[in-house]
Amino acid sequence: MSAVADEGASVLPDLTQYLWIAWLVLALVFVIIELVTLEFTFLMLAAGTLIGGLGVNLLGGPWWLQVAAAAVISALLLFTIRPLLLWALHRSSALHPTNVDALPGLGARVMVPFVEGAGSVRLDNGETWTARLVGVDPGLVVGSRVIVTAVRGATVEVAPESAPAEGSPA
Repeated sequence: MSAVADEGASVLPDLTQYLWIAWLVLALVFVIIELVTLEFTFLMLAAGTLIGGLGVNLLGGPWWLQVAAAAVISALLLFTIRPLLLWALHRSSALHPTNVDALPGLGARVMVPFVEGAGSVRLDNGETWTARLVGVDPGLVVGSRVIVTAVRGATVEVAPESAPAEGSPA
């Protein structure tokens, strides 16, 4: 019976010699899961695994100290660094209209007079677009100012720029 007990005791030190591989594999699994979730949770767990678990292992600490260090460091990272990373990520994600979404409200000048509501305008950003006039034609001539009200495919809808009220300085 003591021979069986000796065999069981010799297996445990062999397994703990290779515990560093388990820490690396666990960290790799956490990084892969993080790539799918993108919430920084598993990234913090991976960092805690590497710093706490693998770090204590390389310093020669016992397995229970490795597990405790990994858990404590992961918890610290989760509750301190992760909120700061999420705040920085969401702070920079404010929506700014670009491309076609930025055209409504942009000023333009008539390039080709409107005939039956269709014409051509040069936007203030330098682009020339086919345009449709919204409402009745107030007699816009080449060079008249208009405002883009909407984009419909490759055509912008425009309305005449509001003229200054009578009696106000131009």
